[in-house]
Amino acid sequence: MRWHRALGVLLILLSLSSLGLLALIKRDVDTRDAYLCLAFSESNQDMTQCPAHTSKTSWFLTGSFLVSVLVLVSGASLLLPAAKPEEAAPDLSRLDEEEKAIYHLVKAKDGSIYQSELIRESGLSKVKVTRILDRMEGKHALTRQRRGMTNIVVLR
Repeated sequence: MRWHRALGVLLILLSLSSLGLLALIKRDVDTRDAYLCLAFSESNQDMTQCPAHTSKTSWFLTGSFLVSVLVLVSGASLLLPAAKPEEAAPDLSRLDEEEKAIYHLVKAKDGSIYQSELIRESGLSKVKVTRILDRMEGKHALTRQRRGMTNIVVLR
């Protein structure tokens, strides 16, 4: 993750230096083109033949500016913190009846309950509740967090 930031800074510095260089080149090209146009108009030549009007340099510079801005935006996006993927709510249709009963008991306690309290309230044996919770953890419906001699069951 650290290299993203270094690459972002590098891209920003590269794009800023290229934008500065392109600005200097653009100023020089504009000065040259103004001189050429003035020379053509003073010599009464056809302005459609003026090298400043037939040159593709301005298109090249515009494209270069756009590429530099894209590099700048890319570098800036690498500096932004990565978005954490949101966990989807568990699919209750994948839970069997016992698992749904446990799920609703935990949900009724604001999404967290001690495992020992869950055993008491469910009326199931300790082994049975443990096995149900193991299956539900595998289905990403809840997690168990160790607290001293017991677990806290927390819905995802």
